[in-house]
Amino acid sequence: MDLLIHPTYFPSVSHFVAMLQANSVVFETDDNFQKQTNRNRMYIYSANGLQLLNIPVKHNKEQIHQKYRDIKIENDFNWQKQHFKSLEAAYRTSPYFEFFEDDIRPVFEKKHIFLMDLNFQIHEIVTDCLGIKIPYTKTEEFFREVQQTDFRHLANGKKDPNTFESYTQVFDDKHGYLNNLSILDLLFNEGRHAVDYLKEQTLIK
Repeated sequence: MDLLIHPTYFPSVSHFVAMLQANSVVFETDDNFQKQTNRNRMYIYSANGLQLLNIPVKHNKEQIHQKYRDIKIENDFNWQKQHFKSLEAAYRTSPYFEFFEDDIRPVFEKKHIFLMDLNFQIHEIVTDCLGIKIPYTKTEEFFREVQQTDFRHLANGKKDPNTFESYTQVFDDKHGYLNNLSILDLLFNEGRHAVDYLKEQTLIK
């Protein structure tokens, strides 16, 4: 399939299932930014269960609708330090955290101006960690109806209906299996075995 999807913040497992099963990937860069979506948030598995990590963004009060590509990160808050500490607390004891720790650290050290630039950097880092290549193109204008398989809705995690096979998670003895978290949860627990897992999963289209 030819796939249309959003670049998001350490994407969900469903994002990577979709991208790995696609013939080609096109990233949507021309739509309006929507709050409370995975464009600027991810979900991880902490000792207390599900945890949301959210990147603060600047909102232009003069514009009701802002293009996703124009959204700027609010770097006055030290969100990067907070997010990395949360990842350490959640995954320090996972099998592969120390193996990939130095690979993901640059995300939390470089201060990007634009959210989309950060998310594209993350795409490159995560695919490198997984040992795969997912080449892509970007949209040049917005279309509501598209020729590709439209998975743009996956950016809204609340509307993502996909359920995947369980894998071992750090705190599953406390809270059970948590489905479709950030790709980091799968990476830190399964390492590069994650690729085989992703290829075996089925998506609801």
